[in-house]
Amino acid sequence: VQLAESGGGLVQPGGSLRLSCTASGFTFRNYLMRWYRQAPGRERELVAAMSPGGGLLDYADSVKGRFTISRDNPRNTVYLQMTSLKPEDTSVYFCSAEHGPTSQNYWGQGTQVTVSS
Repeated sequence: VQLAESGGGLVQPGGSLRLSCTASGFTFRNYLMRWYRQAPGRERELVAAMSPGGGLLDYADSVKGRFTISRDNPRNTVYLQMTSLKPEDTSVYFCSAEHGPTSQNYWGQGTQVTVSS
């Protein structure tokens, strides 16, 4: 089982990034997918979530209107499009997969996003 995040990096305030998380080793289309982030010295924070079929979405208030979660089930990939980035968005971003009926949960290793001029 693997969740591999990519797409992080250094971006200026107001810029954009798209994170990807590609899954393997489990039936991706049956899993709720979430993006979390964690900054140094802070607790991990839920950023966005999407149901297995893509019909239900949820976002943290701090990113509503700026971030968009999406998924491509045939490609076993979930995305996080981030726009209008702010320095306070600087964090390590993680994706997670949860299987509702069994509560099986998987995590990726994270990708660093740094927003700075």
